[in-house]
Amino acid sequence: MKIVRIKLSEEAEATYLMLQREARTSKLSRSIFNGIEHKKEVLKTNPFYGENVSKKLFPHYLVVKYGITNLVHNRLPQFWRMTHSVMSNEDKTEIIILILEIADHPTYDKRFGYEKK
Repeated sequence: MKIVRIKLSEEAEATYLMLQREARTSKLSRSIFNGIEHKKEVLKTNPFYGENVSKKLFPHYLVVKYGITNLVHNRLPQFWRMTHSVMSNEDKTEIIILILEIADHPTYDKRFGYEKK
């Protein structure tokens, strides 16, 4: 069985650390942070857990910066979203889950080109 490793992009890590800090005093941030932790555990056993994003909706900068070929999003508490891509290391001995973004719903919608109805 391959080892599953979870990494965070710089953007995701900044949001993750902010939520972790705020979780001490904010129920909202604690709820979102706990949701992230739960999804990380689920992803360790099922790396493609979540809803696949159509390739035509991939943000161009993510494809250029990270070379992603797949993109999955997960719903978090308080209408937040977490997007990740599943990759492997060079010798194919590990599955790497790269969490690309953790964002509130309006930011997520803007990033993926969704418009308000």
